[in-house]
Amino acid sequence: MLETIEATGESKAAILDELTRGDFQAFLYDCDGTLADNMQAHKDSYVKTAAEYGITLDDSIIDELAGWPTILVSGEISKRYNVAFNAAEFSQRKSAVFFEHFIEHTKPVDFVAEHLRKNVGKVKIGVVSGGSRKTVTKTLTVLGLLPLLDVLVCAGETANGKPYPDPFLRAAELLGVQPEKCMVFEDGDPGVQAAEAASMRWVRVDKI
Repeated sequence: MLETIEATGESKAAILDELTRGDFQAFLYDCDGTLADNMQAHKDSYVKTAAEYGITLDDSIIDELAGWPTILVSGEISKRYNVAFNAAEFSQRKSAVFFEHFIEHTKPVDFVAEHLRKNVGKVKIGVVSGGSRKTVTKTLTVLGLLPLLDVLVCAGETANGKPYPDPFLRAAELLGVQPEKCMVFEDGDPGVQAAEAASMRWVRVDKI
């Protein structure tokens, strides 16, 4: 496990370089909030969708559950607000709202996207996300990062999502890299828990 540190003077890019030195063979990045500066857009999408179900959503739940598959977040909203609805339908509607109103305006988290780009060809590159493949693919396309990836693992493609290790282990398997040779880049507790459960080292980019 790698501890995070606060940026003081040095650039975030330089700090990230220092934190990720080692004999790594693969870098595995989360998408939303890690490569893509779009967490507020996702929050707004959840709030807008929840309003259609008569729910006034406190968007702090999205920070709390960062990294969870959208359908599980939807189910948790139903549970906490005691409003019965089909989580799959809510999830689909949330994704549609995000696509319609927000996705084309996605901006990168610059120092993380830079880190990915300059390591292409040096290590294997993967994105492991709790979002749907459709949404993540579009997000990475808008950011210009999709062609740089060796593997993409998204929600529903493993038996369990984050905070379970399954998505990261699947990425390592597809890349032919041992878990201990993988470095994970995350911005939430569930992703860190998944990385640790997969015996992978990690860094919280939001703490730099």
